[in-house]
Amino acid sequence: MKPLELAKQFMKKGADFICVTAVAFSFSACNPPAAVETKEETAPVESAPQEDTRPVILFLGDSLTAGYQLDPAQAFPAHIQRFIDGNHMSFQVVNAGVSGDTSLDGLNRLDWLLTQPVHTLVLALGANDGLRGQPASFTRQNLMAICERARELYPAIRLVVAGMKMPANYGEPYRSEFEKLFAEVADECNAVFIPFILEDVAGQPALNMADGIHPNPDGHRVIARTVWPYIQEALAQ
Repeated sequence: MKPLELAKQFMKKGADFICVTAVAFSFSACNPPAAVETKEETAPVESAPQEDTRPVILFLGDSLTAGYQLDPAQAFPAHIQRFIDGNHMSFQVVNAGVSGDTSLDGLNRLDWLLTQPVHTLVLALGANDGLRGQPASFTRQNLMAICERARELYPAIRLVVAGMKMPANYGEPYRSEFEKLFAEVADECNAVFIPFILEDVAGQPALNMADGIHPNPDGHRVIARTVWPYIQEALAQ
């Protein structure tokens, strides 16, 4: 199975990839009488599913992209696919979000994801770097490396960088430095910039799970509405 197909299946089965191959055998234990004509019955052969050849919009992110504790259909990239389909646009969304991923984790698995052509890369990593207190310069370096590697492999690729913010308890100047790095990466990589992916969701109890960090299904619908205009901008380039 190709990497992007695996990425799509990943969100359906968590971290486990299950490949099931069913083979049916039929045989007769004895020979029929010579005067009796027998016909071999064959099971109908199902045609292989047609490969989706639409250009790929790849969402590379963490739990916010993956849809932590939600059905994959409730995560915001799935809503983006619905917007695309509703507007009769021919693109396929691939959700490559992995809960817990840092910017370095995303960089380390990037080449595997990019073994197939990608039309648009939506980079939504860095939140876990901030929560762990990683230096902003380290996160910036990794995000720049992701953008540069994507452009190296596919010079015409569209890039979208999603910004993040840290809670107030992380203090200044870290919060300010962290917030600025995403705009700097977007500017240097000539990427479409989403100022804050959790706009109108962060700090809203009705839109988040009990942990106050991960959006619930309603929160993901709000994220999709925030992100969609920027996706449209990238696709129009």
